[in-house]
Amino acid sequence: MSSATGHHAQQRAWHSQRVRQKLGRAVAYTLAVIVAIGFLLPLFWMISSSLKPDYQVLEFPPRWLPDPVRWANYPEALTYVPFARYGLNTLFIAVMTIIGHILSCTVVAYAFARLRAPGKNVLFVILLATMMLPYPVTMVPIYVGFNKLGWVNSFKPLIVPAFFGSPFFIFLLRQFFLTLPPELEDAARVDGANILQILWHVILPISKPALATVAIFSFQASWNDFLAPLIYLHDQSKYTISLGLNFFRSSYDVRWGYLMAASLVTMLPVILVFFLAQKQFIRGITLTGMKG
Repeated sequence: MSSATGHHAQQRAWHSQRVRQKLGRAVAYTLAVIVAIGFLLPLFWMISSSLKPDYQVLEFPPRWLPDPVRWANYPEALTYVPFARYGLNTLFIAVMTIIGHILSCTVVAYAFARLRAPGKNVLFVILLATMMLPYPVTMVPIYVGFNKLGWVNSFKPLIVPAFFGSPFFIFLLRQFFLTLPPELEDAARVDGANILQILWHVILPISKPALATVAIFSFQASWNDFLAPLIYLHDQSKYTISLGLNFFRSSYDVRWGYLMAASLVTMLPVILVFFLAQKQFIRGITLTGMKG
């Protein structure tokens, strides 16, 4: 009798545990759906607004679905200003910035991670300290320097700094390089490889996740940058997409339909780049924080 009672008690405990697990999963899924809706709601409103006449965008109560649907907002927005030219300018700056960051940050990060030098840790702390400086603090002296070089109203101030490294990207790559087994480099040294050959033939081929992370972050920052092009670019033929979007706003009016349509088109390259490198990006983000 006592064994049967104990068996029933174990079944009730097991059933109660299963119920709690299912309830916990249901609560977690419900919260995840609510958070997802919260993130997707602005995107849905943006898509809806891109298909509305301007007078419907600011209606109250809000009109969630456009009536009538105005597809003409897209071609009219993209021809209202020379968006093709601005897109090519932005793409050129973004690609060159990615190349600069990968070339410079990879070398510096590998040196901090693998090479021995007196004061290396102190220099790394100083490098990290530069991340604490807000951009407005360095904006004026950097502008003065570029102005003396005659680089204002050109793409050089937007591209050349990337070839001198970024503290954040150096930190990410250093953290990734620290996770790699040193036996790989030892084997290459036995075969007679020097430091640059080890970096090029051994380290970089297995560093695709970290490099993809740097490339995505760099592309997103360059593609969405507004302040730096606003400061350095004066000729409208050299404007970027972020500056082009500002043409839909004036002191007295905002072309909401055009602005939302052009903004959606502007988002597509960043989303495409992310999904093309999604696996490498997630793996790189995971691995770069595994070792300090």
